[in-house]
Amino acid sequence: MSKLRLLSPATTFAACLAFAAPAAATSGTGEEKGFDLAEAESETSAQPQDRPQGQTQGSERQGPPGGFPGGKPVFDDTWATIGIGAGLVPSYSGSDNYIVFPLPLIVGRVAGVGVSPNGPGFALDFLSEAPTGAPPETTFSFGPAFRFRNDRDGNIEDPVVELTEDLETAIEVGAQGGVTFPGVFKRGDRLSLNTQVRWDILGAHNGMLVEPSVGYFTPIGGGVALQLSGNLSFVDDDFADYYYTVTPQQSADSGLPEFTADGGLNSVGALAILTVDLDGNALNGGFNIYSIAGYSRLIGDAADTPFTSIRGSANQLIGGIGVGYTF
Repeated sequence: MSKLRLLSPATTFAACLAFAAPAAATSGTGEEKGFDLAEAESETSAQPQDRPQGQTQGSERQGPPGGFPGGKPVFDDTWATIGIGAGLVPSYSGSDNYIVFPLPLIVGRVAGVGVSPNGPGFALDFLSEAPTGAPPETTFSFGPAFRFRNDRDGNIEDPVVELTEDLETAIEVGAQGGVTFPGVFKRGDRLSLNTQVRWDILGAHNGMLVEPSVGYFTPIGGGVALQLSGNLSFVDDDFADYYYTVTPQQSADSGLPEFTADGGLNSVGALAILTVDLDGNALNGGFNIYSIAGYSRLIGDAADTPFTSIRGSANQLIGGIGVGYTF
């Protein structure tokens, strides 16, 4: 039977920025948070209004977009969403025991650089564009990616797997790049293709990962947004050997059979993020509630290793809910 436990302070830090960003993580094309600024402006100018004699159409368009009385959208050259919540995650990759963890969040754009969560870590986008109010166009992203990996470093709930030696913490550094297509099915939505490549720099697994993904974002009304994503994870032999091989010593300590793991396709996953703005207006910032639900299936030796096939499960679930503030 699965057990739940609150993470230690060290793992709390490791869980920072977990999984993915809410709807605020955008490409900066003028449809920040997925709601089209150009559309908001056009709706304002299209409304029939009685103007004082001598007032021009141009002066009317200098006001805030429709739905923003007394101000402008919060998304400009610099903005951020910060948040805190709680969630569930397997105690190690392949585990069927789940642990409770705090779910901090930070995402935004600072000094022209986009910032987004990247598992326990973050990614930067040096090609992030400030919103202009013009119709959105196809955009590209590129920048460094960082991830903190503390798999089986002491937070193990399974009593048999816990008998094996603890693994070292890895910090993975690499690059991410992608392309985003706006208005795929309707105005305000977007489809994104992205790939990350990362290497361990601390000498833990000494391996490499390649992670392609596809994402779809769509607004649902003025204050709700849905973000869907699917991803693949490929790992090399060094990564697979470190996390999934059962060495003779580990076999003697735990009673698990020996196993030698090779690299290849490691997992297939899907993630859904729902964001609800609490005042019903996603463009003016303020408080929002974000919820996360995801499923991944371990593949190949990640599923066949005794850590998974005997003591755990190849089916991996994640979930969480939190409160954010955009400014």
